[in-house]
Amino acid sequence: MGTQLSQHSTRPIRRRASLAILLTVIAVLYGPSVAPAAGQFGAIRDAARRAAEEKRKADEEKRKEEEAKKQPPAAAPAAAPAEAPAAAQPAAAGSTAPPAPPSTTAVAAPSFASYSKFDFVPGEKIVAAEDFAQDAIGDFPAKWNTNASGEIVTIAGQPGRWLKLTRAGFFTPEFVTDLPDNVTVEFDLATPPDFSAGFPLETAFVQLADLKKPEDWQTASNNFFFTAHPSSSQGSSQMTTRQDGTSAAGNSTTTAQLAANGKPVHIAIWRQRQRVRVYMNQEKVWDLPRAAAAAAKFNALVFFVPGGCGNCEYYLAGLRVATGAPDTRNKIITEGKWVTHGILFDVNSDRIKPESYGTLKEMAGVLTESSDLKVVIVGHTDSDGDDAANMDLSKRRAAAVKSTLVSEFKIDAGRLETDGKGESQPIDKNDNPAGKANNRRVEFIKK
Repeated sequence: MGTQLSQHSTRPIRRRASLAILLTVIAVLYGPSVAPAAGQFGAIRDAARRAAEEKRKADEEKRKEEEAKKQPPAAAPAAAPAEAPAAAQPAAAGSTAPPAPPSTTAVAAPSFASYSKFDFVPGEKIVAAEDFAQDAIGDFPAKWNTNASGEIVTIAGQPGRWLKLTRAGFFTPEFVTDLPDNVTVEFDLATPPDFSAGFPLETAFVQLADLKKPEDWQTASNNFFFTAHPSSSQGSSQMTTRQDGTSAAGNSTTTAQLAANGKPVHIAIWRQRQRVRVYMNQEKVWDLPRAAAAAAKFNALVFFVPGGCGNCEYYLAGLRVATGAPDTRNKIITEGKWVTHGILFDVNSDRIKPESYGTLKEMAGVLTESSDLKVVIVGHTDSDGDDAANMDLSKRRAAAVKSTLVSEFKIDAGRLETDGKGESQPIDKNDNPAGKANNRRVEFIKK
């Protein structure tokens, strides 16, 4: 009896097992179209989903790798100067534009190659500078004069503050009262990417009979001025001089440096007695041996936008006036030290700006001619910011100068040592833009 009961009791178990096997086979053959009857079917679907998700992730990673290969390589720190980033649309009148979001794409630092013919070297002592730090956003700068209208703004993606020239007329920094025989003037000029104004910006050195009447600059006995007129692919420039009451015939040229692409243009003017050179970025646009009268006593710097201008959005920043003829060889060989304000860096960075090429080339020439000369390169900062951070920054900047002299000019690294003093050794006051600019310097000290 017991045996019979045991045999009968196993039959339902066998049937259930057979049914489970049959359902499994059906699920494999017909997939999700058959409703699952056991946990195995849920597991099959989960596995399929996981496989699909893994394939999607793999495809996404592959796509990102292919896109990354198309991007330029990351910039090596302090190896070369950073090109000025493209200017975004300037801030609306009287407003502070929000900072541009940081780029997620690494941009390679440009080579100094395009500046190989750039020979501009700024004057030895900065006598005037403007950063508009003392002025409120939306105001016209307190130390300037105009018969038109302008205001201080910020531009997204660009450091510092800018003077926006909002109407036609003259604009003059009243603190610039002497432009002697040996003088350099530098500033940055920006326009919107879609700039299409019908009138250029004019920049003039003027000998005013009455400093209270800058509007008379065009009829002054002595002046010279050049224009900057950005356009889509390349812009244009004109140069005109007036000497001892007589206007000379002007001339004109075109330059790709004034392409209206939204990037700021660094403009540098170098007067050496009668000779005047004008640079726009790395290009020497003008070099006139008799641009100024021998007896000219320029006492005003005037920016001018002709009347009737419609969409004339010109922006100015970074004005610096320096005097004195650079005498690098004599300073370093005879006096044992050369101090320069011509090696410029990005804000709070050790990346050298490309307009520093002329100064670096000047020092490299002395080192090349005097093969036994060894120097210590010493960086200095102004007093803005933290003491420790400034000390570190000054050391990194000195190291960047050494790196550039070695890589770009093939100077033996063993002849160059570096150091940094931060803000600890000022040579001027730190309570005004010109004083701070003088304290931000690089010194070459003979060993």
